Amino acid sequence: MRASTSAGRFRAKAIAGTRAVMIALNCDNDARKGLLGFAFRRQRVDADPEPRWLRSLKVFESVVPKPDLEKGDYRTNEFPIQSFLWSDYTADPGTTYKFEIFPAFGRPGALELGDSLKLEVTTEFENDGQHGIWFNRGAIASQAYARQFQNHKPTDEEMNNPNDKHTKWLSRGLLEACLEYINTTKRSEALRACIYEFTYAPIIEAFKKKVDDGFDVKLIVHDDKKGENRKAIKRARLDLMRDGERIVIWRTRPPIPHNKFIVKLEGDNAQQVWTGSTNITPSGFLGQSNVGHLINDSGVAKQYLNYWTILSDNPTSAPAKARVAEISSYPPALVKQSSMTCIFSPRATASMLNWYADRMSDATSSIMFTAAFTVADDFIEPLGRKRDFLRFVLKEKPPTPAERKALEGDRDLVISYGAVLGAAFRVKEGKIVATRKVKIFPLDRWFLKEELTREQGNIFFVHTKYLLIDPLSEDPLICTGSANFSANSLTSNDENMVLIRGSTRVADIYMTEFDRLFRHFYFRDVANEVEMKRKEGARPEKVFLDENDKWTDSYFYPGGFKSRRREMFFDIPTANWTVAAGKHSNDEPVRPKKKKKAKAAKATPAKAKKAKKKKKKKKKT
Repeated sequence: MRASTSAGRFRAKAIAGTRAVMIALNCDNDARKGLLGFAFRRQRVDADPEPRWLRSLKVFESVVPKPDLEKGDYRTNEFPIQSFLWSDYTADPGTTYKFEIFPAFGRPGALELGDSLKLEVTTEFENDGQHGIWFNRGAIASQAYARQFQNHKPTDEEMNNPNDKHTKWLSRGLLEACLEYINTTKRSEALRACIYEFTYAPIIEAFKKKVDDGFDVKLIVHDDKKGENRKAIKRARLDLMRDGERIVIWRTRPPIPHNKFIVKLEGDNAQQVWTGSTNITPSGFLGQSNVGHLINDSGVAKQYLNYWTILSDNPTSAPAKARVAEISSYPPALVKQSSMTCIFSPRATASMLNWYADRMSDATSSIMFTAAFTVADDFIEPLGRKRDFLRFVLKEKPPTPAERKALEGDRDLVISYGAVLGAAFRVKEGKIVATRKVKIFPLDRWFLKEELTREQGNIFFVHTKYLLIDPLSEDPLICTGSANFSANSLTSNDENMVLIRGSTRVADIYMTEFDRLFRHFYFRDVANEVEMKRKEGARPEKVFLDENDKWTDSYFYPGGFKSRRREMFFDIPTANWTVAAGKHSNDEPVRPKKKKKAKAAKATPAKAKKAKKKKKKKKKT
């Protein structure tokens, strides 16, 4: 849902997802004179008798010189929000809210509130009958979790209990939705799944119950080298075979059979598919950021069932690529309006990287992109090229030196990554390495200390895989699934991706969740950098509000990031990505073959000894 309003020279626009509402603000340049921020009041129509002033996390130093940010109850009518973009991350799905936003003038301690901007917003239902979309919390280290659970680290027993309060809070509906999808399977229906990591007890037990009750269930599961999936299945006592037919089909051929989808059939006809980025692990549902996407479309479900059937033979690379090509060809540049196009892997080439890069080039108002590891070389040019609109990249790992050099030249491109408060990280030989701890200043004391024990090389924060092209337009493009937007993901792994064109509802849900995580981690990154540069004992600037209208300058600086962000909600070009895409060729591009690395000659013991002596002599010299 999208809503807009105005009052005098101030304007507001709201975009509602399922559990988040973004409110963008704007005003005439001279209207910001004396502006100290915005006071927010919210009323949940079905529950709140009166509107309530919302909390503020910053205060005026002259009013509260020593704030207790953990226990203090500071409200925006006294300590306003100093931003032209604010989001409510506490909303519930399918719920109507009334917002009142007041420009605040006067002076600290004696604010004068201007005319209110009034918005009525109804959040999206998680499942509208065609698309069901659930994002987990994806940020265990947060002020909300610390305030509610006193930074309690969930135990294995708690995580394996879907009704545990910590599990429910972290899952945010994702686990419940997946369990419901499996549990509501009827006698006339069957389940077909492709699963990469399969170790989370509640989901395994849900499948086991269906098997025990005589339902038609078949699971293609990764036969991982460490045997974790086999151990978990054995612990759950899930049968591998029944009546001579395999229930569990081990996928052994590719290095990474990375799918996580479940097809539901009525007789022989596929009806629904559950897909997305969520691995069947405790971390997949409760830790790292993930999405579960249920598509209730028989055409899409049938394509997934055909794909499942190909993989059920456990084919080697060449046969798999040949058969996948028959059901998942290179898509046209301009996919059909209000359509869904399935992209499956492994593929003969990584030409889909060209396709995604072209859509980035076609964008006219904004790009939002998640990249777990690195940004593909194909994306560097369209992301890094100087353009007059914002591009946002959310990564798991800090940018590599090469990425920083290529991408950080344009201030309209902003990168956020899974930063850990209190530690500086860098990428070394593809792995995340902690360089040094950062002394935490007061604003950051709410965050979980256990994050400082982050394991190197693991996906800890950002695990989603999606690309949004012009999401604020009336004809957005959403690309979502299990694939990591990399060459190996396309040519070596089992993967799936869905290209969804024209659904503003799907775009709004993905966009509000992207904004939530992007800003959450961007704050951490900035806070760490500020703290590292700050001299010992210096005043922690970020704790306090500005006491005059100087904070607005960055929002009206021509071409600046905050100016662009303020404008992007109100100055959306009429022509979106579809105009340029319609002019592209639909032919699949021919990608240059990878150059094989020359094998280093094996050193004989004698040569190795000689080289060692030479190196030692050189060092002495």
